[in-house]
Amino acid sequence: MSSRLTIIFFCLLLAMACSKEAMDLFRGFEKPVHFPEPVYNVTKNPVTAAGFALGKMLFFDSTLSVDRSTSCGSCHMPSSAFTHHEHDFSHGLNGALTTRNAPPLFNLAWSKSFMWDGSIAELDLQPVKPLTNPIEMGMQMSDILSMLNASNMYRRMFADAFGTPVASEEKMMKALSQFMLMLVSNDSRYDSIQRGSAAFTPLENEGYLFFRQHCNSCHREPLFTDNQFHNTGLPASNVADSGRFFTTRNTRDLFAFKTPNLRNLSYTKPYMHDGRFSTIDRVLDHYQKTLPIKPEDRIGLKAFLKTLDDPAFIRDPRFAGGGHH
Repeated sequence: MSSRLTIIFFCLLLAMACSKEAMDLFRGFEKPVHFPEPVYNVTKNPVTAAGFALGKMLFFDSTLSVDRSTSCGSCHMPSSAFTHHEHDFSHGLNGALTTRNAPPLFNLAWSKSFMWDGSIAELDLQPVKPLTNPIEMGMQMSDILSMLNASNMYRRMFADAFGTPVASEEKMMKALSQFMLMLVSNDSRYDSIQRGSAAFTPLENEGYLFFRQHCNSCHREPLFTDNQFHNTGLPASNVADSGRFFTTRNTRDLFAFKTPNLRNLSYTKPYMHDGRFSTIDRVLDHYQKTLPIKPEDRIGLKAFLKTLDDPAFIRDPRFAGGGHH
């Protein structure tokens, strides 16, 4: 064997060994010790290295949009805790605007419903809506499956993940869920404090006490949402959005939207379902009408909210963008 062929053969063996080592080290979905039991039944869709890799490829693949310009990751960017940074309404095909701010994606295993109005009941069903929405990605599921089944790369990845190279809607959705289930944010200062390896500063602790007294009923720790829907008295926007009412047709749900998660606020602005508030102070100004917040309380509360930032999550190389562009 020539020296050049020997080098190539050695490199191939090394690549295979590294790939096998990465597969062996993959631990799948793990519940943080201070989190409640997940809502998603992971036993029915165990997260594997191959399933996660397939889901990640699908998530960042812009060829899944009708003009090959937009992926799930276009509006849910890792550096912004998987939301659309600095945009009030998320952007779709040809620069078209949707009617809502893209919600961040993390700790989805604990969500009881999805979308700002809770119109999707299961994580495995959620991706169908943006994929087929004419403004967002504009595809038909039948066309997506035809494309996947014509791709040698995807046939290999589906075979690795599910034992068959044939892509189906169910397998595609399960792979996307496996990627999204792994988006667990639990390494903030707050989490370190809950695990006993750090402590609040006096200012942070004052903010935490204020939060526990006035905010925790809806933004319930440690997930910082109650997974419920509330009308918080926001004035109607220029977009005719009736919130949860659109799904339930119950007048009690008029202008009610899902309680947003308060983790990673430094990375997820602007805030609210329509991105109307560009800063935390503007959010607090809105609540000032019903909850008088003294200046010193505001300073402490903002200090506490900063402890919910998880820089390790947004920099996690496992979640960095990839796929076809």
